[in-house]
Amino acid sequence: MSTTLKARLPRGFVDRPAADLAATNRMIDAIRRTYELYGFEALETPFVEYTEALGKFLPDQDRPNEGVFSFQDDDEQWLSLRYDLTAPLARHVAERLDAQSLTLPYRSYRAGWVFRNEKPGPGRFRQFMQFDADTVGSGSPAADAEICMMMADTLEAVGIPRGQYVVKVNNRKVLDGVMEAIGLGGDENAGRRLTVLRALDKADKFPIAEIRKLLGEGRLDESGDFTKGAGLSNEEQTDILNSTIVFERVSDVASAGGRDLSDMVVDTTSMKFIDNVAIAQMLGARARTDVGLKGADELMKIAQLCEAAGYGSQRIQIDPSVVRGLEYYTGPVFEAELTFSITNDEGQTVRFGSVAGGGRYDGLVGRFRAEPVPATGFSIGVSRLLAALQHVKSPIVAAGASAGPAVVLVMDRDRVADYQAMVAKLRRAGIPAEFYLGSAGMKAQMKYADRRRAPCVIIQGSQEKERGEVQIKDLFEGAKAAEADKAAASNAEYRAARLAQVSVSEEALVETVAGIFARHGLKAG
Repeated sequence: MSTTLKARLPRGFVDRPAADLAATNRMIDAIRRTYELYGFEALETPFVEYTEALGKFLPDQDRPNEGVFSFQDDDEQWLSLRYDLTAPLARHVAERLDAQSLTLPYRSYRAGWVFRNEKPGPGRFRQFMQFDADTVGSGSPAADAEICMMMADTLEAVGIPRGQYVVKVNNRKVLDGVMEAIGLGGDENAGRRLTVLRALDKADKFPIAEIRKLLGEGRLDESGDFTKGAGLSNEEQTDILNSTIVFERVSDVASAGGRDLSDMVVDTTSMKFIDNVAIAQMLGARARTDVGLKGADELMKIAQLCEAAGYGSQRIQIDPSVVRGLEYYTGPVFEAELTFSITNDEGQTVRFGSVAGGGRYDGLVGRFRAEPVPATGFSIGVSRLLAALQHVKSPIVAAGASAGPAVVLVMDRDRVADYQAMVAKLRRAGIPAEFYLGSAGMKAQMKYADRRRAPCVIIQGSQEKERGEVQIKDLFEGAKAAEADKAAASNAEYRAARLAQVSVSEEALVETVAGIFARHGLKAG
């Protein structure tokens, strides 16, 4: 019987190659620079938190592994891998406020891995990276407006052109008002409200008929899994849908200008033609409760602040269809949607969709304290945004993997110490370098250097050693020579490219290799 292990990844997890890592790091650097322009500072929280600290939107304490990866420590306390980066921030802030070591408002950003113990599928992973930015300690709509503006600036900073994204804004208080009006207010209905929110949050994936099933008795999917619904009547479903995702089309802003907005509904595909203030007025006119009116008023203030700062409805847009699926949101909610089309796994042409989202969560920090602490923020799905950048051919991802080290080829096995001395000299000068550790010949070593994306190789056989010289071949220029040859380029171009290999003294090794790195815009020294 064979004892060889089968090499396999757990379901819902992926390995990431060098090119993806390099592109991700460049993207994260661009995001970080944008956040810091707004005065946000870095924070890192651990992967593990007490399960109870992760929030009531997570599983109940009788099922600590439902939705999260959990385990017990030696004190029989339940611990979990973090589900998102927001709940750990709330815990961090509450601790620092107790110690009086934090000044509010507190602007922070965090990048890190989060974990979901859920059924994996295409594009749905159990481990993925998020990059969050949050302002804690301000209840002003100005904080929400700033988050929306920063989200727009971030998308442009990583290479999403203006006109190919929109930051959508709604206010959960508007929907809360509708749910209160149909009898879903109060703590006793918290579970049903969460079911409604999660159903509406799937509006970009499911047709209205399927959303109605989730709002009603439930939905059976293609795999046979049944999702229990919110148990709403047909009339209650219609009230919810009419306040969010079912709209009549309004052809242009002029048609809305002089009309009574109390019974107007709007198709989200046409909202870009309508002033954000007009949409906020519409929502206020249709609000059925005081909480709904308050939500519409907050949207009005956000719209006015964004407009004053130069962020019009083409970039930041009020959209009643944005609800977000987590219960802890208490006011404005945001979603950054990319508007260009892609072909999905079924061959259909669809919008790329959301790459970031968030909102106001004034109750989350307050779970740890006697007094409420307002907070607002958003989270970027790093892998999903990276896929979008690959689609639009952003310069951030176009560069692919970064170049590798200079490679010293091993021509004489009894002179390994000489080759080790060469790479040590290059490394002391700040030049990435290695010597070949295998046992293959010259041809195989050259192939190895190509696969390592080495800018150059250093060759010193016994004859070069006697002369005190080294051969240095610029592999990038050599590749150009091969292309020039194929393209039948001019003789001058061909000869210039063929000068990729030079012979220099041992003393000139570092200077020559540094020059090759500089020629190709690579960091050395």
